[in-house]
Amino acid sequence: MEQRAGRIVRRGNENQQVKIFRYVTKGTFDAYNWGLVESKQKFIGQVMTSKSPARSIEDVDAAALSYAEVKMIATGDPRIKEKMDLDIQVAKLKLLKSSHMAQQYELEDMAVKHYPQKIAEAELFIRALTEDLNIRDMHPTGEEDFSIKILGQLYTERKAAGLALVAACKTITDPQKPLDLGQYRGFPMQLHFNGSKFKVTLKQNLTYAAELSDDVVGNIVRIHNALEKIPKNLEGQKQKLETLRRDLEAAKAETGRPFPQEAELEAKSARLSQLNIELDSGGRDGAPGREDEEPEQKSSGAPERQGGKPSIRQALRDYTPPAPAAPDPDRNQRREAAL
Repeated sequence: MEQRAGRIVRRGNENQQVKIFRYVTKGTFDAYNWGLVESKQKFIGQVMTSKSPARSIEDVDAAALSYAEVKMIATGDPRIKEKMDLDIQVAKLKLLKSSHMAQQYELEDMAVKHYPQKIAEAELFIRALTEDLNIRDMHPTGEEDFSIKILGQLYTERKAAGLALVAACKTITDPQKPLDLGQYRGFPMQLHFNGSKFKVTLKQNLTYAAELSDDVVGNIVRIHNALEKIPKNLEGQKQKLETLRRDLEAAKAETGRPFPQEAELEAKSARLSQLNIELDSGGRDGAPGREDEEPEQKSSGAPERQGGKPSIRQALRDYTPPAPAAPDPDRNQRREAAL
């Protein structure tokens, strides 16, 4: 369908507006062909959008009609329409069930492994942050009682401490080996150099980092702010823990929930199977039989008429080929004379 439309809406069409009409004739193969186009579009959509949860997809090129189905379409048998409708409905229900089952597997995995693991990690972070916060608060600092130890020397002024920090940076010769810098508010400090930038880390249960710049006093402020973020991080972990616990309870509640449309899927699948058996049997009433078999007709010299039309099959049965012509001896004599 897109290829057909492409010949109308493609580049080079000088018309400002175009109209596309599609006609469908009742009692023909149009309904079946449109059903194939719909199935193929679903197949392409699964590949292009990745929205389908199904683990396998199949094209519809191999779909074929039986002789009985061809006859039923030509004669307008309503069972064909019912079959095609059920094919679409059953396919949709199976896709929904596949999505439901995939969701169930994911919820079960989340309830058994993911959420418990994340909850344990959050609880561990909360304990570590709480202990680090207590250590930090045991060493308060302010304008009057500021103190920091750098390379064994205690500094009570921020500018002097900043200059000492710059001097310590100049002593690093190997980027692979951090320098034990000193201590601030109960946290041991290390100085790191990655080849282009310097960084100070403060560690107790967790590690807190401050990247240095050219500002002498500003570097001391950055070290101070690294520890000031502990309460915010602690509150964030507590909120995360509450969310994880709610999600765990929700996952447990949803795990094991049956597919809500299972009864509908079973009923329509059973009806579809019944229709397939009836159509495959070859007869309108579902009984097998030879569709091309006609009652034997009596020969009466002339072909019998059924419904005002001659019976071609009876004419073929009554046909007698003409007798072969007798050989003409004069023909051979004339041929020899000509040669």
